[in-house]
Amino acid sequence: MVELKKEAVKDVTTLSKTAPVALAKTKEVLNQAVADLYVAHIALHQVHWYMRGAGFMVWHPKMDEYMETLDTTLDEVSERLITLGGKPYSTLTEFIQHSKIEEKAGEFSKNVEESLARVIEIFRYLTGLYQEALDVTDQEGDDVTNDIFVGAKADLEKTIWMLTAEIGQAPGL
Repeated sequence: MVELKKEAVKDVTTLSKTAPVALAKTKEVLNQAVADLYVAHIALHQVHWYMRGAGFMVWHPKMDEYMETLDTTLDEVSERLITLGGKPYSTLTEFIQHSKIEEKAGEFSKNVEESLARVIEIFRYLTGLYQEALDVTDQEGDDVTNDIFVGAKADLEKTIWMLTAEIGQAPGL
């Protein structure tokens, strides 16, 4: 058992020395996910605050659950990036500069269905980003990062299905 641990330490040490060159695209997509997950959290918080109408009592607290899920993924992605020798974005300026999620002003005039449509839009973007990450990590042979995105994508696809069903649409995945 001790020998196995020594080999594992050797593998991590070797990975950290080669990662700056070997996993450049993986680190790029991880940092893109950092920026987008942070901005997605803010956008969902906005939906949480500005939501009005029938279904509010159900969907207002549901946004908290969605934000917690995004935060968990953000932490996992950021820590993986650090493990690979990368530097995750960590300032508001960096998040805004690098995120591809469009910033929109909050409006009290939107009903719950319109609010959920915004959440679906964001989650669809993130599933596309996760697919890009899967392609990159397949190409670069990073199974660990790939696994992170497999789970995150599966969770979001299920959530998209549930949200679209709520507003009378097919998932459209």
